[in-house]
Amino acid sequence: MKWRNHLLALFCLLVFAGLGVLYFQHWVVQKPFGIVLFIGEGLTPHRLAATRVYAGGADARLNLDSMTHLALLTNPSKDFATPDQAAAATALATGVRVKNRAVAVNSDGKPLTSILELARNRGRTTGLIANAQLTDATSAAFYAHTNEPEDSDKIARDMIESPALDIAMGGGTAHFLPTTKRGERADGRDLLLEGRRNGFDVVRTRAELEAVPAWRRAKLFGAFAATEMAFADQIEEKSEQPSLSDMVRRAIELLQYNAGGYVLVVDAGLMRKAAQANQAERTFSETIEFDRAVATARRYAGPKSTVLVCGDVGIGGLSMNGAPFHKDSGIALLGLNSAGQPWLTWSTGPNGVVSYGKIKGAKPTDSPDEQLERKPEYLEPAAVYSKFALNTVDDVAAFGTGPGTDVLRGVLENTVVFRIIDDEL
Repeated sequence: MKWRNHLLALFCLLVFAGLGVLYFQHWVVQKPFGIVLFIGEGLTPHRLAATRVYAGGADARLNLDSMTHLALLTNPSKDFATPDQAAAATALATGVRVKNRAVAVNSDGKPLTSILELARNRGRTTGLIANAQLTDATSAAFYAHTNEPEDSDKIARDMIESPALDIAMGGGTAHFLPTTKRGERADGRDLLLEGRRNGFDVVRTRAELEAVPAWRRAKLFGAFAATEMAFADQIEEKSEQPSLSDMVRRAIELLQYNAGGYVLVVDAGLMRKAAQANQAERTFSETIEFDRAVATARRYAGPKSTVLVCGDVGIGGLSMNGAPFHKDSGIALLGLNSAGQPWLTWSTGPNGVVSYGKIKGAKPTDSPDEQLERKPEYLEPAAVYSKFALNTVDDVAAFGTGPGTDVLRGVLENTVVFRIIDDEL
């Protein structure tokens, strides 16, 4: 009789436990433990199509193509059809459309709360990665508040003094150091030293990053380059620097030791830098590096995490023209085709053959033949000269996997990125 009562009690306990698990799985709203947002600067549909062909021919597929949800995002700022980097990033970071040049501030100059600040307030650890400069407007929209996106010294100070970041890694360290230490700060402050005093570990090489223990909650600043980090094809420079995938992997390993979960933002700014300089091969290479980093995040964050990928604004109007063969890829698509025409062209940028208006340093309007003989970069010409390739009126691409990303379908406003993350915090 006694054993039967014990068995009955055990049975009831197992039944209640099973019902509890079912209830939790099917009726209780479960938030993703990890949330990762990737911003591919200049990630438009035509950039993706050309990158696939460059990567492996017409049948090539990117890691992005395996993500379960996708949409096109519209991205005008409050005052222009084409946003600048500051306005586009602010819409992603805060869910509010603002005027060009505004970095996470509204029309009255008042701060707008970013998704990283919200995440920190809700008990999550936070991280920010940039392979360009951490003080660039796209990254700054997640922790700084200013109407002066070029004021990198102030933005750097905001980063060190901000409570919103546990991990920051990237380039732009010259804005954190005084001129006496080969930096650019005129106020004499050494923000890296101040960061150490505030509990941050400062690492400067890939080896130092790999040596950071993964078993403790980290406060980490990765200072890997004075300006932008090295491009993927700059092998010698990259030898001491971590790749974008390296930084993503290490950030997830370090952030995940918080029981409340984490949010990581990854800004692929080198995609923009290459496009602004009319460097098509580097633009494709950086897009492929970006794609690899997304795959790394999905692997290390796990299938139940939310991974979002989006562009910010079109840049330069890069096009792949003519009729490449089905399996043409890589260097076969650089330079001129058999008819003497360029495979790759830009709408604007430093490779421009004609200038309009009073553009300082505009190039002469020589004939195309003379330009090809004089400058090898005219193998990928731009229609109109400008010092840097201009932003374009283009929808940007968005991809997602995990909780909350099923809303990515059709054509949406870019502020939806903020709303998805906010709902999943």
